[in-house]
Amino acid sequence: MVARIKTVAFQGVDTLAIDVQVQISGGINGFAVVGLVGESRERVRAALSAIGLALPPKRITVNLSPADVTKEGSHFDLPIALGLMVAMGVLPAEEIDGFLSLGEMALDGSIAPVTGVLPAAIAANARDLGLICPAACGPEAAWAGDMAILAAPDLLALVNHFKGNQILQPPEARLADDGTPPPDLADIKGQESAKRVLEIAAAGGHNLLMVGPPGAGKSMRASRLAGILPPMDPREALEVSMIQSLAGTMGDGRLNRTRPFRDPHHSASMPALVGGGTRVRPGEISLAHNAVLFLDELPEFARPVLEALRQPLESGRAVVARANSHVTSPPGYNWLPP
Repeated sequence: MVARIKTVAFQGVDTLAIDVQVQISGGINGFAVVGLVGESRERVRAALSAIGLALPPKRITVNLSPADVTKEGSHFDLPIALGLMVAMGVLPAEEIDGFLSLGEMALDGSIAPVTGVLPAAIAANARDLGLICPAACGPEAAWAGDMAILAAPDLLALVNHFKGNQILQPPEARLADDGTPPPDLADIKGQESAKRVLEIAAAGGHNLLMVGPPGAGKSMRASRLAGILPPMDPREALEVSMIQSLAGTMGDGRLNRTRPFRDPHHSASMPALVGGGTRVRPGEISLAHNAVLFLDELPEFARPVLEALRQPLESGRAVVARANSHVTSPPGYNWLPP
């Protein structure tokens, strides 16, 4: 018997369907994970042991298909653990088949939060599937729409839910508090022409270049630009939250309708600004989607970093191409004062 569990891999804000296949067969005892993910093995073994399940003394093979797709992150732990429990007869295969799952396993059997739950939930909803995720990520997943969500604190709670001994309550979608208000443009006395320029840039979504001697108030005015922008509509808030979910900056799974203000230091590298790295993550221009990207002391940024901004400004997309990945993220509408 081969147990199959649905999950996803991330390519920017897009998701790719991954099929986790688990087979328990006769042969020399072993636990092999193939498909470019291997570090989950020991976490899953310890988590199952914590809830009183020992792996059978047989040959266990876990395949993450398609095998040639780059898979990164610890969110494959939970699908592997669920696949093992289905193959061992602990969980019903027909019920698990209606869910997409992701989560990181702790050694005590609890399910730790992971990044990217909101895009995964939207992908599951588009496929008419439910979602199994960590309890801490439940409020985030609830924004994906009307769907079945099992936000479990640990593996034992999931087993009890499917056995009918415990009911996992659906999580509630929550909005983030307004928090500290951004600096107010009304604090600036005089400089009516400069404030008028900010208002025009905010109203039209224009890029803005400010030039002047030190102490002229360029940074002071730029920091107040986000404060005169209108709150994000639901579509914009969802787009921004998806990017924040992948970057791990979505606090407590709450949707934020306040436009972010990103202010990277002039020593920021190209991957930090455009996106990339060993594990491709959104850069500052993507985190400033539908909001404000402020590049203070623009001439101090490295020339390759500035050159990398040309294509996003022209095409409206941030494309990161690497030998093993090709990721496209939305940079949105950004303002670039020096």
